[in-house]
Amino acid sequence: MAARLAITSKALGSLGGQGWSNQNLEADAKQGDILRSKELSLEGLGLSAVPSEVWESREIIKVDLSRNSIEELPVELSSCVSLQALILSRNKIKVWRGAILNSLHNLSCLKLNNNPLRLISSDGFQAVSKLQVLDLSGNAASLPEHPAFSCLLQLQELYLRRMQPCEVPPDILSLQQLRILDLSQNSLQLIPEGFENLSSLTELDLSDNNISTLPPELGLLEPNLQALRLDGNPLRSIRRAILDTGTKAVSKYLKDKIPEH
Repeated sequence: MAARLAITSKALGSLGGQGWSNQNLEADAKQGDILRSKELSLEGLGLSAVPSEVWESREIIKVDLSRNSIEELPVELSSCVSLQALILSRNKIKVWRGAILNSLHNLSCLKLNNNPLRLISSDGFQAVSKLQVLDLSGNAASLPEHPAFSCLLQLQELYLRRMQPCEVPPDILSLQQLRILDLSQNSLQLIPEGFENLSSLTELDLSDNNISTLPPELGLLEPNLQALRLDGNPLRSIRRAILDTGTKAVSKYLKDKIPEH
């Protein structure tokens, strides 16, 4: 496997979305190396578009386009049938065109955090149902329409920080493989019934919300749950001394509150 290739600012510094040029590529051999690389990093180069040559290799498994000025997904992306990881963090993508990903059946990691996305439709992730990691944090206006998450049955990590929902998207509760769920820095007021079904959770971040009570059934996550973050909530139902003791103590307290039948 080719080593990870980080394209230097010397090679692409003047690219700016205008496409490859002879002066940017020092030699044809260097261009060949770029196109043969299986892990491609174009992070932080100020790109407003991605040169079509980037997508000519069907062997690329990871593309990092974070910290640029890209406004839309390039159509050529659909040719990268081997792609496993696509990093689009901190760009200017406003419209989510999920159909472009229809041929990316191997995609397991998608990071769209900190883009000005307006809306993700209810079928926005159907084309990438094998996702294991999804980060939408910081997209306050783009919480996917129900039931966008329900097709992601292999999802293991979901990051929804700073998206300002007032309630937990109900389709999340069907994600049995979920290990990490980050709902911090939102406007959540309550935790719905059914959270105990997420029995694979090892990390649950509910910090910096408006949650005042927790359902006792949340304690049933205790066997696997290693980190439960609750700071920054106006919790009234659990004493501060218990909260300060840590996840295991909180889980035990909640479990003890479950009514006996």
